[in-house]
Amino acid sequence: MVSSAVNDSLVGRELDARYRVMSHLADGGMATVYVAMDTRLDREIALKVMRPHLADDDAFVSRFRREARSAARLSHPNVVAVFDQGEDAGQVFLAMEYVPGHTLRQVLTDEGALTPRAALDILDSMLQALAAAHRAGIVHRDVKPENVILREDGVVKVADFGLARAVTSQSNTSTGMILGTVAYLSPEQVERSIADVRSDVYAAGLVLYEMLTGEKAFTGETPIQIAYQHVHGAVPTPSSRIPTLSPALDALVASATARDPDRRPADADAYLAEVRRVRSKLTPAELDQRPQSHPNGTRIATGELSRTAALPLGQPSDAVAVAAASVAAPPRESRRQAQGTGSDDRVRGLLSGPGRWPAIAVGVLLVAALLAWFFLAGPGASTRVPNVVGKTAAVAKTQLEAAHLRVDPADAFSEKVPKGVVISTDPAGGREVGRSTKVTMTVSLGPERYAVPSLIGHSPADAQTMLTQAKLAVGNLTEDYSEKVTVGLVMASNPGEGKLLKPGTAVDIVVSKGRQPIEVQDFTGKPADDAVKWITDAGLKVKADDQQWSDTVPKGSVISQDPTSGIRYRGDTVTLVVSKGPEVATVPNVAGKNENDAKKILEDAGFQVKIERFMGGIFGTVRSQDPPGDSQQPKGTTITLIVV
Repeated sequence: MVSSAVNDSLVGRELDARYRVMSHLADGGMATVYVAMDTRLDREIALKVMRPHLADDDAFVSRFRREARSAARLSHPNVVAVFDQGEDAGQVFLAMEYVPGHTLRQVLTDEGALTPRAALDILDSMLQALAAAHRAGIVHRDVKPENVILREDGVVKVADFGLARAVTSQSNTSTGMILGTVAYLSPEQVERSIADVRSDVYAAGLVLYEMLTGEKAFTGETPIQIAYQHVHGAVPTPSSRIPTLSPALDALVASATARDPDRRPADADAYLAEVRRVRSKLTPAELDQRPQSHPNGTRIATGELSRTAALPLGQPSDAVAVAAASVAAPPRESRRQAQGTGSDDRVRGLLSGPGRWPAIAVGVLLVAALLAWFFLAGPGASTRVPNVVGKTAAVAKTQLEAAHLRVDPADAFSEKVPKGVVISTDPAGGREVGRSTKVTMTVSLGPERYAVPSLIGHSPADAQTMLTQAKLAVGNLTEDYSEKVTVGLVMASNPGEGKLLKPGTAVDIVVSKGRQPIEVQDFTGKPADDAVKWITDAGLKVKADDQQWSDTVPKGSVISQDPTSGIRYRGDTVTLVVSKGPEVATVPNVAGKNENDAKKILEDAGFQVKIERFMGGIFGTVRSQDPPGDSQQPKGTTITLIVV
C-alpha cells in the first residue's frame, strides 16, 4: 500500500499549467488517481498519474501516449472518456472523465453476489462499451471489476481502455496487482501473451461469474497456480456455488469462457446478443432471485447437481431445466431428513406403502420432463440451418453454433466471393436438421492465384518443372544475349518473378546466349567523332586521349586504332590516336639577309625554300618573303624568297 504522504504529494499542485490537483482518490498498481480541476474548462476531472518506475521508462511513455490517443477516440456513454494526456516535471498523467460512484469491485466486496437481473444489467453496459472499442479496433486487455465503475445515478462505465497494452512490457512485483490481473487472463494471454477481442469476452464471462456468485472463478496462493487453472481447468458453473441459479446462466458463462478462443462469441457485440437472448427467456422470478449459497456454505458436490446444470445455451430449455432440477435435486435439508432411515427401507416404503402413487407420479413427471427436453430442446430436437452465405466466417460460425449445430470448416478458392466470406454450407441454409448436426462451412480463400517463381539462373528444364509445381505453364522459349547470365540458363521471364497469375497461365522464358560478340570496324584515317559514336553505340568503351601531329592525316581524324578488327564484347576498350594536323611553327623573318643565310635559317626551322631572283639577283640579298616573316605556318610549308 502506498503511504498517504506519497498519495497526497501532488495535492495542491497544478500540472501542465492547467490541472489543479484537489484531492487523492485512489491507488492502483500502475498509477495514483486524483480529483483535479481543469482550470481552462472549469470542470472536475480524474487525473491518473503514472508510478515513477513507469514514467522513467521512455518505451512505456511512448506506448502510453499512443494508447491514450487510441482510447481518446472512443466516444460511448459506457466508456470513461479520455480528455488529455501529458507530462509535467516527470509526472506522466492522463486526464479522464470524473465518475462519482463505486467500482464493481467495491460493490462485490460490500454486497457479495448480485441478483441475475443486476448482474446482467451491469454486463449489458460493459459489453456495449467493449463492443464500441472492438468496432474501433481496440482491445481492452484488462477487463475486471476494478475497471468497471457504477455511477451514482446507476450508469455503468468501463475505464482504462488500452492502458494494459501500454504497461505490458513492465515487470511489476506487486502481488496484489498480479493476482488481481491474472484472475481474468484468458488462456491465450497466459500461454502465448497474445490478446484479441475474444480475450475481452473471456474476461467479461469471468466478471459475470463473479457477479452471480460473489467469488472469483479461479483462486490460488500464487499467480502461477491461477494461470495454470485458466489454461488447464474449466470455469466452474455458477450454479455449483449458487444452486438456485438458472442453467441458462451457467451456459452464458461457459460460452464466454471456453478455453479455445474459436469457441467463444466472436466479439463483444456477438456476446451482447447472446446475453440479451438468454435474458429474454428468464422469468422475473429467476432474474430477481436473491443469491442463496449452499446451506452449509460449501460448494455443492457434483453428485448433488442436476445433469442439466452445465449444458450449453438452449440445452435444455429454461422451463424444462428448472423443472428437472427441482425434481432431481431436492434441498439438502430434505435429503438430510430422509437419511434418518435406511435408503433401501425408504425406497421400499415409497413403492409399497401409501406414498407409492405420489412417488410414481413424480417419476412419471420426471421422465416426461426429460423426454420433453430431449425432443424440444435437447439432442433430439430439430433446428433450422441459418443462411450464412455471404457472411464472414466468424459471424457465420457464431450463428451456426447459436443454432446448436457443429461447424466443420472447409475452404475453397473463388473468383467472386471475397476472402474470408462463406461460399456455401452443407446442409444448405434453410434446411431443417437435428441439433448437433455437422454443417460443412466452406469459406472463400479469394481468387486462386499463384506467384511466378524465380527462374533466372536455372536451366530451361528446371524452369519448366518449377512452373508446373507452381501450377503454371511454360509459354514461348526465346534466346537473347546476356552479359551476366551463363549461356544456356534462363535470363528472364514474362511475367516476371512474384507476379500473381491464374492457374495454368503461360509464362514466357528467355534463355541466355551468353555475351554478345561485337565485330570491330577500322576507322583509321576517318573522323574520330564517327569512330567514337560507333564504338559507344556498339557497347564498347573508347579511349581517345592520345593526340599527335600529322602531316598526312587531317586534324580530328584517326591516325591509328587498336584493335582495328576482330571480335570484342560489351565493355571491352578500343584505343584511338587522333590527329592534331600538321605541326605549326613561326616563320623566321629573313628580309635583308644574305640569300644563303636566309635559306639555312628557314630550312633549320622546318620550312622549304624557293628562290626567285629579281633582275638577276646580282647582290644576293633577300628583298621580301612569302609567307611573311613572323607568321604561323605548318612545318614543311614552302617559303618563297625574292632575291635582288
